[in-house]
Amino acid sequence: MEAAQRRQQRESQKRQRELEQRAKEQAKLSGIEQARLEVETFENQLDGLLSIHKEQSEVLDWEEFAASLPPPAPQRKSYHELKTKQRVMVLLPNQKGNSEAEIDQARLQDEKSFQDEAQAYSDQKAKWEKLKDLSRRVLAGEHKAYTEALVEFNPFAEMSVLGSSIHFIVHGAKLIECVLKINGKQAIPAEVKTLSASGKVSIKPMLKGRFHEIYQDYLSGCVLRVAREVFALLPVDTVLIAASADSLDSRTGHAVEQPVLSVVMPRTVVARLDFEQLDPSDTMESFQHRGDFKASRKSENFNLIIPFTPADIAHNSIEEMSFHSLLATIQKMREELKLRIAEMNQSAGEIIPQSSSSP
Repeated sequence: MEAAQRRQQRESQKRQRELEQRAKEQAKLSGIEQARLEVETFENQLDGLLSIHKEQSEVLDWEEFAASLPPPAPQRKSYHELKTKQRVMVLLPNQKGNSEAEIDQARLQDEKSFQDEAQAYSDQKAKWEKLKDLSRRVLAGEHKAYTEALVEFNPFAEMSVLGSSIHFIVHGAKLIECVLKINGKQAIPAEVKTLSASGKVSIKPMLKGRFHEIYQDYLSGCVLRVAREVFALLPVDTVLIAASADSLDSRTGHAVEQPVLSVVMPRTVVARLDFEQLDPSDTMESFQHRGDFKASRKSENFNLIIPFTPADIAHNSIEEMSFHSLLATIQKMREELKLRIAEMNQSAGEIIPQSSSSP
């Protein structure tokens, strides 16, 4: 468990720490080197936000945990005693001194080593028993076990650092709902830093369009990252994620938290994605979702949506449908498409002015 948490650390975080360490030595750097370091730190921060979806924790094998053997119990050893006796045996009679006292001291040292190992064994066995019990309950689909696993392994620590909060609801052995709060306005830089031709740092306010573009990619990236972490941790088939962000309330002029993206993410679809190449915002189109980023690009403000509920999920994927079910679904989609085309043609006809005939 501890090893999995250590391996979770991202390369961008390691790089950020290196840059922070270098920043402490800025006094020793030239002006150009200081400027380059400042810009590099900014770019790494931005890259960390836009690549959050590219990493995930190690996939856990709960069956392996459930079948694991207990740690080996410690055995009493006489290492120090035998070593002392061996040394005493080769001494001359006038050199032995109080050898019995030395041997007794060696026995006490062996006993102390055994007691230390016994304490460590007790701690390891307690952890093993806890993990083994948790594994069996997770494999049985116990709701409380899912929650305990999420708390115990906490694969979302990095996202908390970046300014997001997460709340989970376990609806069943195969479905988990996640409510995700994205604090993009605090996580995303308000200014852009570049290196000028003269080697100085140029600082300009980030354009609203660029800020919103980064915000929506970061929001979508967080959604993808949550799904990846849940699938790596728990044997669920679907993750229902509702992401909320601060948006401007036109009635009050203040920013309010409201849901802006709701996505149904099946494991089978997520497993086929190329996370190194995909665009997080565009990838949302691959899922059953609510949230219009294209419209929000124009308004530079996320649009309020009503999140999906478990009852809204289309449980049967294409791979799981029978031939007749698939045919019925295609026919239904065809009819819906015809209606939408008819509505679009009607709307287009209403806005095109009619040409008047000449007398």
